[in-house]
Amino acid sequence: MPEVNALDLEGMIKEGEELADLHEQIVVKLPMTKEGVMAAKYFSDKGIKTNVTLVFSVGQAILAAKAGATYVSPFIGRLDDVSTDGLALIEEIRQIYDNYGYETQILAASVRHTMHIVNCAKIGADVMTGPLSAIHGLLKHPLTDIGLAQFVADFEKGNK
Repeated sequence: MPEVNALDLEGMIKEGEELADLHEQIVVKLPMTKEGVMAAKYFSDKGIKTNVTLVFSVGQAILAAKAGATYVSPFIGRLDDVSTDGLALIEEIRQIYDNYGYETQILAASVRHTMHIVNCAKIGADVMTGPLSAIHGLLKHPLTDIGLAQFVADFEKGNK
């Protein structure tokens, strides 16, 4: 997802249009600022997909949805880092979006570990970004490892 570097509305629109012209699947990443929300509205009206990022509160998520953002990115790991429950934010956003029928998708960002992924799925995040190690962690379970070792041992016994 390419992001704009400009912080002013005119610059965001110029950069965002250039990015959107590259391909129809481009999603323009905008910061959660007054100008970023205004740019999200501009792009939404033109049918250009956007992701409003650096979201840390429900109020910010509401503004992004009302502006027609395609995605909103609450940074759950960064909230956890400052002793705030990032998952609670995802849950609150989901409830509000469902209450009002907002089509904006919740992109859980700053996911740090496997349980973030599982809990985001439980509470209704639509998409997530996180490290490959967290995704690989979904494959792991000690009983799977024990069971696989037993299957291998049983196979080797039967082939002697």
